Amino acid sequence: MGNLPQQRLLPGGYPFQCTGVDYAGPIMAASRQGRGCKLIKVYIAIFVCFTTKAIHLEVVSDLTSNKYLLALFRFISRRGKPDDIYSDNGTSFVGACNELSKFLKTNCDSLSEQLANDGIKFHFIPAYSPHYGGLWEAGVKSTKFHLRRVLGNCNLTFEELNTTLVQIEAILNSRPLTPLSSDPADCTPLTPGHFLIGRPLTSLPRHDIKDHSTASLSRFQRIEQLRQHFWARWSKEFVSELQHRTKWQKGNDTLKLGALVVVKEDHLPPLKWRLGRVIAVHPGSDGIVRVADITTSVGVIRRAFNRICPLPVDAEFG
Repeated sequence: MGNLPQQRLLPGGYPFQCTGVDYAGPIMAASRQGRGCKLIKVYIAIFVCFTTKAIHLEVVSDLTSNKYLLALFRFISRRGKPDDIYSDNGTSFVGACNELSKFLKTNCDSLSEQLANDGIKFHFIPAYSPHYGGLWEAGVKSTKFHLRRVLGNCNLTFEELNTTLVQIEAILNSRPLTPLSSDPADCTPLTPGHFLIGRPLTSLPRHDIKDHSTASLSRFQRIEQLRQHFWARWSKEFVSELQHRTKWQKGNDTLKLGALVVVKEDHLPPLKWRLGRVIAVHPGSDGIVRVADITTSVGVIRRAFNRICPLPVDAEFG
C-alpha cells in the first residue's frame, strides 16, 4: 500500500479546497407526480473534501459535460471554489476540464488578469485504477449502497430525490471523527459539519415512521421514512467500522479512562449519536478490559466492549 497523497495530509484554508468528485447511479426518478409519468435516469455527483472528509451531493440528469458543469457551478456557489479537483477519466470530467480551459484561454483578454489566473486545477488519476480514488469511492459506497435499498421500487420526482439526498448529505456529515477536546466532561466530537457550519448538524424532531405501511403514508411522509431507513442502516454500519477487531494475532486495549466513545444504541433519531466518556473499566480475569462505565447525557451506563466504539485520537492518526 502506498503513502497517502500529500493533499490528504496538508490542512487547507477552507473545506473543499482540494476536492475529489465521482458519479453514483443511475437511479430512476419520476418526471412528475400522478399517472402517466415517465421514469428517467438520474445520477448523483459526489464531492468529497480531501482534508475534512465532508461530502456534498448533487443530482445530475445525465452524464454530459454541460450537466456536470452545472452541478459544479451549484457546488461552487454553496461551498466555494476549490483549488484542485481530482477525478477519474470519465468523459464528463475530461470534457468539463477542456471546456473550462478553453473558456479561460479564449476570454483571457476580456477578463481581468486576476480572474483569468483564478482557475481550477483538474487532476485525473491513471486509467483503470479506481484504488487511486479510494476517498471518493468510499463516499460513493456510503451514499449508494443503502440508498438503493431504501428506495426500492419508490420512484421520487426530481425535487423529492434532491430533498432526500440533501438530508442524506447531512447524515453523512454528522458522523463523529475524533474528540473535540481532552476535557473529560466534554462529550462533543469533531464532525465534518463543524468545518461546514461551525457547529454540529442537527435535525428537527419527527415521529418515528420506519415501521409504518408505505400505502398509509403521503409522499411527504414517505421522504421522511426513507431518511429514517437510511439512518438506521448506515449508522449501524458506520459504528461497526469503528470497532477494530484483531483476532489471534495481537490485542490492543483501547478502553482507557477519559476516552470519548460512541455507544451502540438502537432506535436513535437521525443525526443523534450516543456519546460518552469512560469513567471506569472492569478488567476480566485475564486482565483484558471488556466492560466499562460510561457517563453520558442521560447518566452513567455500563456497557460491554461489543457496544462501545472508541473514537480515534490525534496520536492514532499520526
